[in-house]
Amino acid sequence: MGRIVLDQVKKRFGDVTVIPELDLEIEDGEFVVFVGPSGCGKSTLLRLIAGLEDVTDGKIVIDGTDATEVPPARRGLAMVFQSYALYPHMSVRKNIAFPLRMARLAPAEQKRRVEQAAEVLNLTDYLDRRPGQLSGGQRQRVAIGRAIVREPSAFLFDEPLSNLDAALRVGMRLEISELHKRLKTTMIYVTHDQVEAMTMADKIVVLQAGVIEQVGSPLELYRRPRNTFVAGFIGSPKMNLICGPEAAKHDATTIGIRPEHIDISETDGAWKGTIGVSEHLGSDTFFHVQCDGLAEPLTVRAPGERALSYGADVHLTPRREHMHRFDAQGLRID
Repeated sequence: MGRIVLDQVKKRFGDVTVIPELDLEIEDGEFVVFVGPSGCGKSTLLRLIAGLEDVTDGKIVIDGTDATEVPPARRGLAMVFQSYALYPHMSVRKNIAFPLRMARLAPAEQKRRVEQAAEVLNLTDYLDRRPGQLSGGQRQRVAIGRAIVREPSAFLFDEPLSNLDAALRVGMRLEISELHKRLKTTMIYVTHDQVEAMTMADKIVVLQAGVIEQVGSPLELYRRPRNTFVAGFIGSPKMNLICGPEAAKHDATTIGIRPEHIDISETDGAWKGTIGVSEHLGSDTFFHVQCDGLAEPLTVRAPGERALSYGADVHLTPRREHMHRFDAQGLRID
């Protein structure tokens, strides 16, 4: 079991309110990602669930039991940190077994759990090495192994891939997703990288200033953002947001259109503009186009082989069926 409920949870540090008031339900076996800009409260929220920070007000319920005042070691959760937190003088085997030794499990049971975790994480051949002899990705797998052997009801990941290079991040992302499918255990994952959120999550929780802006599946958030904050945060590159007279034509304060939903032509279209910077990424090219009458350049996604020169005149046409409308408060208009 790994169902976690946050009921009217608040957190203050002195006079500063980090999380005003928050309700959230995480179902058993879900992979939930907390995402948002730096300082939005996502790591604080994870630490409240883990018991590493005290709740100012409200309740945290784990598997039907009020765990608000329960010490971290007794919550049945395992946390994986950004810094790995491995003991450099210990072997991989001893690092993974450390929480089991602290719990005074029988040596035979320790050995079984360590070897099982090592097999799942492809660490069997490295059990007698020390952390300094491993790559960053291998060290992170050791940290995950130390969490697995505890057989927790939920895993808590606090930006575990931020110290890795781009290639290792992609690999570890796949490994953690695969691990979730194998173990079928609740996982809560904190990241500022919305690409990680989109590719890994069953459910994404978008946070801003300690407030939940939207909860939903990756595609729900991508296709129907409930406000301009979510619209501008989810998606890479982000959604184009257009204010002023152009939005008023559509009975909105702001209209949004994603880069892949704008057609670009050298002959005709709804908006006339000039090509600025182009980003060639192989399969895709992103053109940044300054259009007449619009305050901000628009980002347009095109096939990778599409070539247009800096300063070239072009015409853009948004696909109306993919247009998003928002009111003066930034809320979605259906």
